[in-house]
Amino acid sequence: MNSESSLKIRHSLYLLLTSLIWGTCFVAQSIATKTMGPFTYNACRFFLGAAFMLPLAIPAARKDPRSILYRGGHPAYPQKERQKLFLHSSAVIGFCMFAAGTLQQAGLMYTTAGKSGFVTALYIILVPLFGLIIFRRKCSPLVWVSIAVAVLGFYLLCMKGDLSINKGDLITLMCSFVYAFHILSVDYYVSKVNELLLSFMQLLISAVLSLIPALIFETSSWNDILANLGPIAYAGVLSGGVAYTLQLIGQRGLNPTAASLLMSLESVISALAGWVILGETLTGRELFGCVLVFCGVILAQLPAPEQLKKWKQHAAET
Repeated sequence: MNSESSLKIRHSLYLLLTSLIWGTCFVAQSIATKTMGPFTYNACRFFLGAAFMLPLAIPAARKDPRSILYRGGHPAYPQKERQKLFLHSSAVIGFCMFAAGTLQQAGLMYTTAGKSGFVTALYIILVPLFGLIIFRRKCSPLVWVSIAVAVLGFYLLCMKGDLSINKGDLITLMCSFVYAFHILSVDYYVSKVNELLLSFMQLLISAVLSLIPALIFETSSWNDILANLGPIAYAGVLSGGVAYTLQLIGQRGLNPTAASLLMSLESVISALAGWVILGETLTGRELFGCVLVFCGVILAQLPAPEQLKKWKQHAAET
């Protein structure tokens, strides 16, 4: 196994761990949002995640030639360019993270959780489509097959009612678009800036943007926050600090379509976590949907024929 394939396997495992953390975080979120407004909850967990990341990000950023904090020799870019890249990437990725979460929450006011999960998961189609349109990045036929299998799996897992489209579904579809842009933005910027510092900034920006509507529209008290410190800490440190950082690291050098499929396992894991931890029921149809999503993700990780040929040539030369 060459170094490129080893790197892809390692980064795929990072994204798989990300999905596991995000999926189990739904349990904590379902507990906390019973007594807290969603914006207040997000502001608390994102501020906590940013506080967790700051002491880890600064030392790492000082040693990274791509970072704005780097003062050693041979930087990756001139200081002004590093500042520009960092500000642009932080603003774009931080806003996308906030906007996607807000749109998803708004959509849930008018549609079911099942339809929301299905429509949100459509970003696995949008990522390769946008990648093709914007970056002229083509996908192999095997990847499109894996996407189709995963979409069918999400349909069986999430959809329980009719196929009618309402206002909530359209809002959630906008959320899916934003998630796709977030994944592609991470793919574009993550090789140019320090991942840990970028993770801190996207959490901080999301926290500040969540705090504004929390103060205007919600009435959660300090007692509500203190009563939910456990779920907030879990979501802030693990889902915010650890998982979002693993996403940035994992996406570096990995095809964004394959990355989106791996991260889409979040929905499957959340359903399984609700089944195991909260005692929620899963029908045979829903379990089969989970299996199909897993199959689609595995298919997407298989090397394309041209990649196999390249590896064989490399092995023969060495």
